[in-house]
Amino acid sequence: MPRVTAIVTAAAVVTLGGVSTSAVATADNPAWGLNGTYTATSNGEWARKNEVFYDQASLRSTWTVTSTCSYPGECTGTVVSDWGWTAPIYQKSGTWWVKHTVENWVPCPDGSTAPGLQTFRFKPMTPEGAYVDPTSTTLVGEDITTGPSGACGVSKPVYINMPFKLVKVG
Repeated sequence: MPRVTAIVTAAAVVTLGGVSTSAVATADNPAWGLNGTYTATSNGEWARKNEVFYDQASLRSTWTVTSTCSYPGECTGTVVSDWGWTAPIYQKSGTWWVKHTVENWVPCPDGSTAPGLQTFRFKPMTPEGAYVDPTSTTLVGEDITTGPSGACGVSKPVYINMPFKLVKVG
């Protein structure tokens, strides 16, 4: 019986050692995450306000992105925008998400304002919508900003959706 116990213990040590080694190896794969400097562009020419096309100013900013991944398609990190905000970034099932609050986004008739929630959703695709290599340096999707229902005494949320593109520059 002691010999069986020794064999089982040795197998468990080998198995546990293999698990921890492979977990470290997968988390260190830089090709899975977004890291570096990117140009972020929201195309106001094709903006929709509450689902009606509504010409808006196009917006361009520079993002510095750092991320780590536990395995392909599951990543977390941080975005720092040159517009003065910092927000978490995460990837689920191949789609990247960034969400942050935009203070004073909805102007009210009485001079007050309400915040908006800006959500960026994007993945590696061509502008025509064809999927490309996940390590592509161009990602496309949408920039959606919503104001809360009830802001300014109106029970209808403000919703603006624009095409979005993220291009790696460094």
